[in-house]
Amino acid sequence: MELIETYRHSAPGYDPTFISDGWQAAFLNYAPAEALESIVKLDIHHLTDEVFVLLEGHAVLIAAAITEGTVRYDLRDMVPGVIYNIPRETWHKIAMQEGSRVCIVEKSGTHVSDFEFYDLSAREQRQLQEAVRNLTCQR
Repeated sequence: MELIETYRHSAPGYDPTFISDGWQAAFLNYAPAEALESIVKLDIHHLTDEVFVLLEGHAVLIAAAITEGTVRYDLRDMVPGVIYNIPRETWHKIAMQEGSRVCIVEKSGTHVSDFEFYDLSAREQRQLQEAVRNLTCQR
């Protein structure tokens, strides 16, 4: 008798591995699109918070406030096993290094319909990269 369901995702990128009763758990495994140098936009969810847990590797969680055309970043150098929450209506992204894996929990269907993007200008991309590098140099 098997009462415990088991889910895995080992390929690169995002996979909403388990979707049930209004919520979902997903894996985000490093892919080149998740590298700091590849970040060209932020995203926001209007209907749900989004929880991130670093499983292995190194990643920086990026939250941003955008007011009057100015982007202010709040960065967290993620620690494995710690729960990080991005509240709904918060711009965000994650910068991952090769070999990193993250678990994401949010309302079901978020990846299908509850998102909007903010395209970063070249200057904003450089500012983000500098801020993340400054943060990771401190460890």
